[in-house]
Amino acid sequence: MDSTHALKAFAALGQPTRLDVFRLLIKAGASGMSAGEIGETLDVRQNTMSTNLSILAQSGLIRSERQGRSIRYFADMAGVRALLAFLMEDCCGGCPDQCQPLIDELICC
Repeated sequence: MDSTHALKAFAALGQPTRLDVFRLLIKAGASGMSAGEIGETLDVRQNTMSTNLSILAQSGLIRSERQGRSIRYFADMAGVRALLAFLMEDCCGGCPDQCQPLIDELICC
């Protein structure tokens, strides 16, 4: 990931509703959620939700998948990993062993 993509991701997360959507999709995991479920959970209107989902998708932090007549949204874990890798690229002054406790904490069991 380069600076331009990282800035796009941070800009997407810099709005309260989009941050809530992203966190909700992280929590939903592999089952994801439909736009309607997300909107209902967060009490956000459909047209507003559609815009926010589009911005998050363009940032590479979420992805969608058509399932029959509906679309489900998921956190794009590859995008999340790329953003985290970008943030930690130069950490610890070239001593990666110092980063290991943080890396261990971030890894899902």
